Amino acid sequence: MRKPPTAEPPPTAAAPRRAGRWGGLLVLVAALLLTVVASFAIGAESVPFRRVLPSVLSPDGTQHSLIVHELRLPRTVLGIVVGIALGLAGAVMQALTRNPLAEPGLLGVNGGAALAVVIVIGFFDVDEVLVYVWAAFAGAAGAAALVYAIGARGRGGASPARLVLAGAAVNAVFSALTAGLMLLSPQSFNGFRFWQVGYLAGRDLGIFWRVLPFVVTGVLLALALARPLNALGLGDDAGRALGARPGRTRALGALAIVLLCGAATAAAGPITFLGLAVPFIVRAVVGPDLRWVVPFSLLLAPVLLLWADIAGRVVAPGELETGIVTAFVGAPLFIVMVRRGRTREL
Repeated sequence: MRKPPTAEPPPTAAAPRRAGRWGGLLVLVAALLLTVVASFAIGAESVPFRRVLPSVLSPDGTQHSLIVHELRLPRTVLGIVVGIALGLAGAVMQALTRNPLAEPGLLGVNGGAALAVVIVIGFFDVDEVLVYVWAAFAGAAGAAALVYAIGARGRGGASPARLVLAGAAVNAVFSALTAGLMLLSPQSFNGFRFWQVGYLAGRDLGIFWRVLPFVVTGVLLALALARPLNALGLGDDAGRALGARPGRTRALGALAIVLLCGAATAAAGPITFLGLAVPFIVRAVVGPDLRWVVPFSLLLAPVLLLWADIAGRVVAPGELETGIVTAFVGAPLFIVMVRRGRTREL
């Protein structure tokens, strides 16, 4: 006898959801490309869109070509790299601490970078941007290593709560030292104030090439840590049962944050709120799964940073620093997040 036909299993919502997420990634890729073109074209001196691509590929010495190739190309490329770094650093930081309001600065990265730059300016009388980059990176890495060493002491290892508390303490100490050095040496303040705000203007491609290896390494680490951090989100015991190693995962996560946020801070100064806002927006759209949060943050963050840079060029008679624009946008978002009770652990 023939077996009766079995009913097809009902389709689940997983496939349409996955297709929608892939579609969202394609939309963000297109948005990033359009944003790059807008960054080349829009500013105090507008460049026709039809002149953008020829000016990038084959500069001919005209005014439009010089504006695009000499001024806007370096800041646009740097904006993409810095945006990627800050977006991913925020996503990993929030997953590592299980706190949706966490920001890369909680690991003391910004405080360490700022202190190192002030020391180089005040004590060594250095006025070279590339030296600032390496000093800031060294300070950021040293601060994060100190935070992790403090947080890892005692029973339980480097738990999320300990890392946050240690980072807040180290950041406060470094900020106080920075302020003291600036008061003792007005020269330090004059050389430091523009870097401290966070900006992309006035950079060259040399800085981009120097920070690129660190950012690439951090991006690869963040992508590789998506699954282990997902497992640790269920708790350390459940994470171990799923094959994750809490200590190793947290150490590599801290390393990824140092590489990403340290390189971004060294190159463009401490640009705030981007690492906080981007993962929050992404999780609201795709959910808490880091396998999607990481690539979405990687694409959305440079789009927002470049538009902040574009806005800074046109909203004021003189140019407004990018860090000021992101602070104006990010502070209200932070207030909304707190008032809506989005402070529960991830």
